[in-house]
Amino acid sequence: MRRFSWFNVTSLTLGFAFLYLPMVILVIYSFNASKLVTVWAGFSTKWYGELLQNDAFLDAAWVTVKVAVMSSTLATVLGTIAAIVMIRAGRFYGRTLFSGMIYAPLVMPEVITGLSLLLLFIGIGLDRGVLTIVLAHTTFSMCYVSVVVSSRLVSFDQSLEEAALDLGCSPFQAFRLVTLPIIAPAVISGWLLAFTLSLDDLVIASFTAGPSATTLPMKIWSSVRLGVSPEINALSTLMIAVVTLGVISASIISKRGAVKQQREEQAAERAEAE
Repeated sequence: MRRFSWFNVTSLTLGFAFLYLPMVILVIYSFNASKLVTVWAGFSTKWYGELLQNDAFLDAAWVTVKVAVMSSTLATVLGTIAAIVMIRAGRFYGRTLFSGMIYAPLVMPEVITGLSLLLLFIGIGLDRGVLTIVLAHTTFSMCYVSVVVSSRLVSFDQSLEEAALDLGCSPFQAFRLVTLPIIAPAVISGWLLAFTLSLDDLVIASFTAGPSATTLPMKIWSSVRLGVSPEINALSTLMIAVVTLGVISASIISKRGAVKQQREEQAAERAEAE
């Protein structure tokens, strides 16, 4: 086991400071009483109250969450189906084209994706709004779900499905009762990844959103162009808090699951020994 040297400690400290010090400063200045974000005028929580009364930010946040939930759910369903086809269908005519269409958004610049979707929506006469943003986010996040689920299906033991079929299950029942619970962690991970990508997207949403639908990143970007306000600092702090709570909760749930599994394995070993 390598010991920490002064060089390693310094490098690690500078690396974490580079990543998290701006966030710490942002959180501190979200409690600034002054309207000037660079001048400290005392501790105050009034900007959080102002934020809760800002209908523009609240409406944008609601649109963002609604779009993220719908697009991530559609992307998870379609991405899982695509992953099953890629892994289980074997060689078929058009496989190369099919896989290329699935993985193209991974390497395609967001500007090109957003512009092409904008031209598509205009060409078919579809009014831009929440629906077009959902379709756009589903299109580019589906490939991420497909990659995550495919990596799990590659190592999946198909003999488990075959055993279920031998015991009288239909193919759908075997998938629902055997395959889906086993690949559920990958499916959930894909959904969370698609949800995060949708929340964070600015470029594609800027092309596909209409006057009736403005996402939170778009609202923040338009506000920052006129100058950073304390309300944006408060909003960013709330988002950091939500993400932190989510990470901590996921870590606790994962740790409890590992401990429970270890206890069950130990109990099974003791039962076999007796």
